[in-house]
Amino acid sequence: MEKLAGQKVLDALQDRFSAFEAGLNGHAQSDAHRIRKNAFDRLMKSGLPHAKDEEYKFTNLTKTLEKKVSFGESESGISSLSTTGVDISELDAYRLVFVNGQFDAAASSTIEIQGVSIAPLEDVLYREELGFNQEASASEDSFVAMNTAFAQHGISIQVAPKTIIDKPIFLLFIGDQEDYNVRNLLSFGDLSQATIIEKFDSASGAKFSNAVNEISVGSQANITYFKIENDTADSIHFASTFVSQQKDSKFTANTIALNGEMVRNNLHIKLEGEGCEAYMNGLYLLQGKTHVDNHTVVDHIQPNCYSNELYKGIMDERSKGVFNGKIFVRQAAQKTNAFQSNKNILLTNDATVNTKPQLEIWADDVKCSHGCTTGQLDEDALFYLKARGIKHHTAMAMLLHAFASDVMENLENKAVQDYVEAIITERLEK
Repeated sequence: MEKLAGQKVLDALQDRFSAFEAGLNGHAQSDAHRIRKNAFDRLMKSGLPHAKDEEYKFTNLTKTLEKKVSFGESESGISSLSTTGVDISELDAYRLVFVNGQFDAAASSTIEIQGVSIAPLEDVLYREELGFNQEASASEDSFVAMNTAFAQHGISIQVAPKTIIDKPIFLLFIGDQEDYNVRNLLSFGDLSQATIIEKFDSASGAKFSNAVNEISVGSQANITYFKIENDTADSIHFASTFVSQQKDSKFTANTIALNGEMVRNNLHIKLEGEGCEAYMNGLYLLQGKTHVDNHTVVDHIQPNCYSNELYKGIMDERSKGVFNGKIFVRQAAQKTNAFQSNKNILLTNDATVNTKPQLEIWADDVKCSHGCTTGQLDEDALFYLKARGIKHHTAMAMLLHAFASDVMENLENKAVQDYVEAIITERLEK
């Protein structure tokens, strides 16, 4: 039998899944486990992405995982990790803390808002009405299939129609075990308004985290979502967020990647109703040997919709950035406005970036554009600042703050803006 890519990982996961099924305690015949088993069978049949896989051409996660992660033990319980140093201290929000994917009630806020139902995933996963795996696509990605197969921890947030949440819900994920999966199910009813801030950090011992979000946005709802990743320099992080939008809804995604050995962020947005608006802002600030890959897909299915995507990257030392953005405009999606831009600055000769913006249009009455730029800091501007007595690193920081400013302004949350600004300043003025 021919070996698949990642066969070493697959063999270890086979043993883990068998042990996982043995401990289901009566849920082996549930719809949720049927979905998990189908996802696992798909994973075993297709394997992990190989080196020639077009979607992973510049990010060989499989090779890295085979070298670094054993997948030999099942997920353990909550450890005594502290949020000190990883929290966003000035953020006024409802905090939900997760350690190795599991909800830590003792470290979390008590949230009692009329129209909002929040529960750890393991408490509600087997409820048929929950909609597990309705938005995610395990058939298209092996790591999503892996997450689906082993998903048992995370959070379910169900927001009723016309509910307005007064301040952000902050999901803080901290890990210190070798690997864990987390699945979040977020549903927002018609005319609801909410902000979700999701942050991933890791401590010593953490190697691989695999997170999947399923987000449904009802008609005329207005939802803002933040994804902030700031792991240790030797950790691997994979994340996929799947979003469906209904008529006249607005969804804003802000993706910020700051650290880690290898990071992959997938963002898939489907505009399923007329009059939808989708905004995607991305910033990756990389140093050392950090490798960050942002893959985005915006699928315009219905007419009269708008999407705007702006991703910017700053690569220092031997870091590597990857951007692959796709916009699909279906035949029925007339009067579509879709814009995409990726801009990068390389601070050293050893830093690299691979960028590939893409448009596929089947409609004829549309306004669409895409583009990318890669370069270095403007030497004339740098000289101008230094000639006025500004130190080299300070001048560089000023120019890079200006470069990132339009993404930062789009964040629209002062505590998050200050958090990212402080990291930029610390790294560039040292």
